[in-house]
Amino acid sequence: MARGLLYALAGAALGAAAARAAYTAFTREKDTGGRWTRKNHRGEPITLLEGPAFVAGSTVAAALAPGLPARVRLAALLAGAGSGALGAYDDLYGTTKSKGFKGHLTALARGEVTSGAVKILGIGATGLTAAALVSRGPVDTVVNGATIAGAANLANLFDLRPGRAIKVGLLTGGPLLVAAVVRDSPATAALAAVPLGAAAALLPEDLGERAMLGDAGANALGALLGLAAVTTLGRPGRLALLGTVAALTAASEKISFTKVIAGNQVLNQLDMLGRRPADPV
Repeated sequence: MARGLLYALAGAALGAAAARAAYTAFTREKDTGGRWTRKNHRGEPITLLEGPAFVAGSTVAAALAPGLPARVRLAALLAGAGSGALGAYDDLYGTTKSKGFKGHLTALARGEVTSGAVKILGIGATGLTAAALVSRGPVDTVVNGATIAGAANLANLFDLRPGRAIKVGLLTGGPLLVAAVVRDSPATAALAAVPLGAAAALLPEDLGERAMLGDAGANALGALLGLAAVTTLGRPGRLALLGTVAALTAASEKISFTKVIAGNQVLNQLDMLGRRPADPV
């Protein structure tokens, strides 16, 4: 347990330090022309550079974190940087003409290649490639790849209010980290700790409505936590996780997560924790 805890602390510290350093560097210069500036749910300008900062920080931390076998380290770099780069592409060039998983695939079936479709197919490919590095056999590769890609997409669906995607990441990734520490699995502990440390370090900017993860950060966060999950859980657990991710993704096409959260007292309290009060109606 001691080694697992030590490696977890090292991974979290590296992730936090690298993400903060990247955010400081990226936001030092004014965003001339508003390339990385968008309006949030209040209609206020906000920077998307939190996302690239998370991707850069978690990638650097994954490269330097102690105890990761070469194949796991490479899988983390592929999952995090690959999904982050594809998310950044959608952040910069995406449109709202087609929305949701179904919308982008429907457009693709008509012969229209949207930025969202490029992202979906690209994250699927990077997820499968990363999974192939840590899986045993083709069945495991498909299950793990779908889980990594699905988690990347699902995390982005929560990035609609300040801090929400990071809170979901901390709440779901925290038990994985604890399990790795309790089992004294240093590699798994470091792998789970890297994105959690990077996300926690950027949470104040997110809650303060100065920045948001965007597709780049949310996709990378989900992919890295998905990778940590498939390297921690047994096959029954991974199948259950994949089913949950698929069910939530399908549900998002019909219902609003924001409305569901607002309608549940406990979920709403967690969602509002640390945030600015809602604007009076």
